[in-house]
Amino acid sequence: PTTSTSTSTMKCAITSVATAFLLSGASAFTVPQTGITTISRSPCLPTQPTVDTPQTPSTSRFSPLFMGRAAAVRAATKGKTDAKKAKVNGYYGKKIIMAVKAGGSADPQANRQLGEVIKAAKQNSVPADNISRAIKRATDKDAGDFAESTFEAYGYGGASLVVNVLSDNPNRSNADVKFAINKNNGKIAESGSVLFMYDLKGKIEIPSVVDEEDLLMAAIDNDVDDMELVEGDEEGTSIVYTDPKETGAMFEAVKSLGLEEGARMSLTYVTKAPVECSEEDFDKNMIIIEALEELDDVDSVVNNMSN
Repeated sequence: PTTSTSTSTMKCAITSVATAFLLSGASAFTVPQTGITTISRSPCLPTQPTVDTPQTPSTSRFSPLFMGRAAAVRAATKGKTDAKKAKVNGYYGKKIIMAVKAGGSADPQANRQLGEVIKAAKQNSVPADNISRAIKRATDKDAGDFAESTFEAYGYGGASLVVNVLSDNPNRSNADVKFAINKNNGKIAESGSVLFMYDLKGKIEIPSVVDEEDLLMAAIDNDVDDMELVEGDEEGTSIVYTDPKETGAMFEAVKSLGLEEGARMSLTYVTKAPVECSEEDFDKNMIIIEALEELDDVDSVVNNMSN
C-alpha cells in the first residue's frame, strides 16, 4: 500500500510539473537568445547547461558593408564620367568660340569651320544649350582669343607625356602646366623631343563592346582604309583608332551599327614606343597626369605607358 501511494504521489508530481512547464510557454526545444548561457529543463531529463555560439556576421551582397562599397564604386565611376563629360563640353565650347572668331561669322552655314565644329560637338553629345551659349559668347566683345598649344614632358621609368592645352591665356596655362609637372617631380621636355615618338590619330570612344568583324565591314562600306579596334580604358568599352582624315567616315561606320549613343570623337597622339613601368613608377606618373587633368586649360594628357 505504501509503494502504491508513493507511486501515485510521484505521478501526480510529474503531471503537475509538466502542466506548469507547458503553461509557461517554455520548451526543451526553445532557441535561447544569442550569447546568453541558459539552462533547459525537462521533467524527464537531468538539467544540462547549453551555451549558444554567437554567429559571425557575414558580408553578403545585401549587407550595409557590401552596399556601401558598391555605392562608393558607383560614385567614383560617376564622378570620373561627369568630369570627363565636363571636359568635353568645355573643349568644344572653346573650339566654337575659336571658329566664330576665325571665320568672322556665327552662322554655321556661312562659316564652314564653325559648322564642322558644331557637327563634331553634337557627335560628342554636347548639349544644344551649350553650343548656343558658346556661339553667343563668341560674339561678345569680352570673349577671349583661344589658342591651342602642346607641352611635352618626361615622367618616371622612361614614361613620356603629351599635354594638349586650349586656353585664352597662354601665360597662365604655361605657368600652371609647368608647376603641375615640376611639383610632382616630372620634367618639361624640349619641343619635339617627345612628339616624334607619337602618331596623330583619329579616336572614337564607344561605351560598349564592339564586334571587330562587324565594325570592319562597316568601315569598308564607309571607305575607311585605316582602322584599329582596342579595349577601352574602362571595362565594357571600346576605342577605334583611324587616320585623322578618316575620323568622320569612321564615326559614320559606328553610327551604321547603332553604336553612336555616348560615342566620342577626337584627335589624339598614340605612342609608337610603349614603355612598361614598375607599379611604383606608374602610380607616380598617374599623380602627374591627374594634376594636369585638373587644370581647366588642359584638354587631354596622353602617355606611352603600356601598363
